[in-house]
Amino acid sequence: MSLFDWFADRRKLNSIGQKQQEREIAEGLWTKCESCGVLTYSKDLAANHMVCPECGHHGRIFSDDRIQHLIDRETWQRLNSHLRPTDPLGFCDRKAYRDRLSDYQNKTQLNDAIQTGFGDLDGLPVALGVMDFRFMGGSMGSVVGETLTRLIEAGTAARRPVIIVCASGGARMQEGMLSLMQMAKISGALQRHRQAQLLYIPILTHPTTGGVTASFAMLGDIILAEPKATIGFAGRRVIEQTLRQKLPDDFQSAEDLLNHGFVDAIVPRPQLKGLLAQLIRLHHRSPEREHHRVARPLTNDVIALDVSGSSEST
Repeated sequence: MSLFDWFADRRKLNSIGQKQQEREIAEGLWTKCESCGVLTYSKDLAANHMVCPECGHHGRIFSDDRIQHLIDRETWQRLNSHLRPTDPLGFCDRKAYRDRLSDYQNKTQLNDAIQTGFGDLDGLPVALGVMDFRFMGGSMGSVVGETLTRLIEAGTAARRPVIIVCASGGARMQEGMLSLMQMAKISGALQRHRQAQLLYIPILTHPTTGGVTASFAMLGDIILAEPKATIGFAGRRVIEQTLRQKLPDDFQSAEDLLNHGFVDAIVPRPQLKGLLAQLIRLHHRSPEREHHRVARPLTNDVIALDVSGSSEST
């Protein structure tokens, strides 16, 4: 036995010469916060929608978790889940695009980086689209664009408010111009939705960048964002090299965009569903309300919105 091994063995002995039993922690039982380093019981963290109870850091969650959080139980109806991407350009970089798609489909059990459908949010019928960053960084290809366009058109026909949870690195380069065309197609569908006087709310999560930011992410009637989400078009280094100057530390953060008027509110994830329900009740006119509404005198009441989900007349 070497001297180093002898000392290592001695460290494992307690004062009466018996080996200490190392405490084993089941894998996945605790989760360490990426921001503050505090350990949180994983079940408690999941119950708080992956928001650290110590520092409020928002961990990344994906489309299934978003749907479960926002949509009432047993009301979710998926739309256009049969759409699957192809490889129209025969694109190949380090791996063929067709093979890359197959790998991500097997890994995520999704056809592409989007899930859409109808459901009830706190009893209110909505059309919901949720992007999933696991699938090629949430990049927007032809299927993402077509799925979102069909969701918006279905929401317009059913006179439902549309909510899109954005999480994307931008347009999908493997589909070239076909990917960029989706920006205009989705924007056109949103314009028709607006002409029908229906509500559209995008929710900007970390990260929301590229062509998604340049199109439907910024076309909402009310634009919400999660705390400290990265929101922008070009990357930070590209902008710094172009301008040849150092950018502020909070550049392209949700807080910076709020200060400059590009975002209407920053909403912590646990309070998001309550605020969305409040906004829909205040702004959306259902067919029943349109049919039965009667004229009434204007008042000077002002509705004060609160992110906790309550409203007060002042």
